[in-house]
Amino acid sequence: MLVKDKKILATGYNGAPSRLEHCLEIGCLREKQGIPSGERHELCRGLHAEQNAIIQAAYHGVEIREATLYCTNHPCIICSKMIINAGIQKVVFEAGYADALAIKMLKESGIKTEDFSKKRRVEGRK
Repeated sequence: MLVKDKKILATGYNGAPSRLEHCLEIGCLREKQGIPSGERHELCRGLHAEQNAIIQAAYHGVEIREATLYCTNHPCIICSKMIINAGIQKVVFEAGYADALAIKMLKESGIKTEDFSKKRRVEGRK
């Protein structure tokens, strides 16, 4: 979800592009080839929620420069590159993701990242 000035600008979902079958329906190519999670994203039928949120904003002509992105996992490298070029200023996520290059590039770009799960643990919430 992309948010700016306490307003939701766009949302996204994890899944296949519109009008296409999801891998849950037709089988996962990456799984069939034994590709570990977090690798070879280009072989996946699906889009990440971050990608879909950026695409939805563009589709509807909504400016997302300086917005905050809220997502479940730390963005992968493909999503991170899109986030950087879209001008998003902050990413808030709930869980980590095994993508060291994505972490490095977001840091280099000056985009703030916040691990919400760590914040909840510090404040005593589950």
